[in-house]
Amino acid sequence: MARIKFSNNGNTPFEKLIGHNTDFLKEWNDLEETLWKKTLLDQYLLEQVRRTMAFGNGCEYCMVKGGKPDFDESQMKISTAASFAELFCIDHRSISDAHFEMLRKYFSDEEISELCVFISFINASQKLGKTLNLTEDLQAEAVVKLKDIE
Repeated sequence: MARIKFSNNGNTPFEKLIGHNTDFLKEWNDLEETLWKKTLLDQYLLEQVRRTMAFGNGCEYCMVKGGKPDFDESQMKISTAASFAELFCIDHRSISDAHFEMLRKYFSDEEISELCVFISFINASQKLGKTLNLTEDLQAEAVVKLKDIE
């Protein structure tokens, strides 16, 4: 059960928690749409980053939406982005210049900027979901159950 009551605004349980302030909800949704649709980054890469972070942040609602990350570690661009995102979840303060040099092997500065903004937004979303106790049973788009995830 979520830790606060749902508002009457929004389409998903997550949106209904933000929807207590309709301006927040609108701007949050607008930013999310921009990050997913108006980007130089590949949608598949972004989804793998989102999935990686869901498990790093412990958000049940986010984990069951797509399940575990699903990419081959030989896909170096995705693997690098997912590893960077995982480190961001664990301890963003430990990110160093060397991590950015690694990103530059596969991404332009413009792509790195977009990736960092995307990671920051997803991190905030998932930590909010975890904090407000959005559980797997509230995820209408679930593709897996937590008990089925190894």
